[in-house]
Amino acid sequence: MQVIETEISAVKRVIPKRHGDDRGWFSEVYRADVLAEHGIANAFVQDNQSFSAPAGTIRGLHFQVAPNAQAKLIRVLAGAILDVAVDIRADSATYGRHVAVRLDAAGGEQLFVPAGFAHGFCTLEPNTMVAYKVDAYYSPADDRNLRWNDPAIGIEWPVAEADAILSGKDKGAPLLADLGRVF
Repeated sequence: MQVIETEISAVKRVIPKRHGDDRGWFSEVYRADVLAEHGIANAFVQDNQSFSAPAGTIRGLHFQVAPNAQAKLIRVLAGAILDVAVDIRADSATYGRHVAVRLDAAGGEQLFVPAGFAHGFCTLEPNTMVAYKVDAYYSPADDRNLRWNDPAIGIEWPVAEADAILSGKDKGAPLLADLGRVF
């Protein structure tokens, strides 16, 4: 398993090794000891899974605030996504910047997103299934979101704004400038 820092060092790409033969392949997709060697020592407590039928579905940008802030380890089980993490840590040198990584089932790469980041993704293929581990339980009282298309963040989404498929909650999310200090 490889763990590689992104342009924002707290966000990491996790690339499990696949061992293949004529039957297919085998991969260890989670190893606490290997991840801990690379600074990911989170105790994950909940696994989540989402399914999006159409390509162009955007989920996010979501996060939870303290005391239930969540780190996430995201992977794609079917299809492909553009996965995005936005730094919303007020005192961070990279506040308001983002990392965008393509994740797909064929490659098996994962993305680690620490607490203090808003997370979201856009499906690149129909029938995309995403699974992710979190290190704090879902808490409706602490659940927040950030506008997916905030021009101050400048995410280059792979879908036109008019064609993006969003929940009502995500359509009405606040801009970064209106978010206030959350971390």
